[in-house]
Amino acid sequence: MTSQTRAMPGPFSGLSVKIIATIIFVILAVEVIIYLPSAANFRMSWLEDRLRVGIVAARVLDAVPDVLALPRALTDRLLNSAGATAIVYRREGQSQLLELEQAPMPRVAVTIDMRATDPLTTIGGMLDTLLLGGERTLRIVGEGDADDSESLVEVLMPEQPLRLELLLYSRNTFVISLIVALMTALVLYLFVSRILIVPIRRLSENMLGYRKAPENATLIIAATPRRRDEIGVLEQELAAMETEIFTLLRQRRHLADLGLAVSKINHDLRNTLTSAQLLSDQVATLDDPKVQRLAPRLVQSIDRAIGFAQSVLDYGRQSNTPPRPASVDVRTLVEDAAFDAGLAGHPLVRLVNAVPESVVVRADPDQLARVFVNLMKNAREALEAQGAANPAPAVTVSVTQTGSALVVSFADNGPGLPPRARENLFVAFEGSARAGGTGLGLAIAREIAEAHGGSLAFIDQPQGTRFDVTLPVGERRS
Repeated sequence: MTSQTRAMPGPFSGLSVKIIATIIFVILAVEVIIYLPSAANFRMSWLEDRLRVGIVAARVLDAVPDVLALPRALTDRLLNSAGATAIVYRREGQSQLLELEQAPMPRVAVTIDMRATDPLTTIGGMLDTLLLGGERTLRIVGEGDADDSESLVEVLMPEQPLRLELLLYSRNTFVISLIVALMTALVLYLFVSRILIVPIRRLSENMLGYRKAPENATLIIAATPRRRDEIGVLEQELAAMETEIFTLLRQRRHLADLGLAVSKINHDLRNTLTSAQLLSDQVATLDDPKVQRLAPRLVQSIDRAIGFAQSVLDYGRQSNTPPRPASVDVRTLVEDAAFDAGLAGHPLVRLVNAVPESVVVRADPDQLARVFVNLMKNAREALEAQGAANPAPAVTVSVTQTGSALVVSFADNGPGLPPRARENLFVAFEGSARAGGTGLGLAIAREIAEAHGGSLAFIDQPQGTRFDVTLPVGERRS
């Protein structure tokens, strides 16, 4: 049954949309990786600016003997310029404090040591401010004097201004990153669309159209000239394949029409020969010596013609259905096939069934039986034709297992195959070893073996004839 033809993807589910989305996602992911240290540096720069004001205030405190003598307007201006509520200067075990006149009491304080500048600390502090900051108080700690590592400056300030600046910086970074991603995706899409998406869509549309009407030669794709990349190779191979399919379909139609005519002719010919056979049987009963001498040849010729006609009809009705595997006992199948092939109970030809009882394969029992019957029937007829020249005619069936293959061998001790028959052994109407044969049996048997994932091969040997049926590895009963 023919599967349903797929439709071309819509505008929002095609390859182009997936490419654009992928490009935007990758660019934004890269921007996120870049954003983390960038935002951390922005936060550190902002804090360093506030700390510098604290250092300036500390130097003022260091220059003034009495901090209490400083005007309140000056101290408030220093604190407001840093956005701080208090500045503490520690030196030589002493502390000096500047604070606003009505400074609020801090509820939750977060200490930021500006001397810790490793990436993990700075990025972690940035994320802490961005995600958890707001109503807390920052305690910024840094060195008060470059020449004196023991002097420290502490700046106390609300965290809200820093968080607002960081949110604004993040928003601006996101907007710029999104614009860059969209512009980059658009440029890449235009470039990729020209060299990749448009040719792929052309190939897809051609496949869908050609599948609906494979006998329309105008639908065969025309390969793009001078294109040597993978798309160019694909177009050339698709054009060659569609041309070959077009030719094969035309040949198949012609052969089908011819086969139908031959089948009708063959059917009528078989009926005519059957009538002639009935007449020949009556003629054979006459007492005329000439009739008695010629009648057997006439009967034999008519029987051969009827057999030929029947084999052609059987070949035409050969089923194309795939095998239906089941567990098959090979020894039992050989015994049943020997009965159908006329070997069971034969007065002259002996059957040697050397297949162990434990061998089981997964195969279609009816199709595999047809292979066995054909091989054993051919062996029986060859031994019968040899007559008294072979005092002990025998057909031997054996099994060998090699790796993943099970080989069922059919061998006889007859005269073997003539060289002419070996050349076209599995070719229909040409591979017969008997005069008047059609050669269809071996052709059908080989098709069945290959449909099971195996093979049928002729094995050359000094005496007799041997065919090996190779099947996927069989099961062994415990």
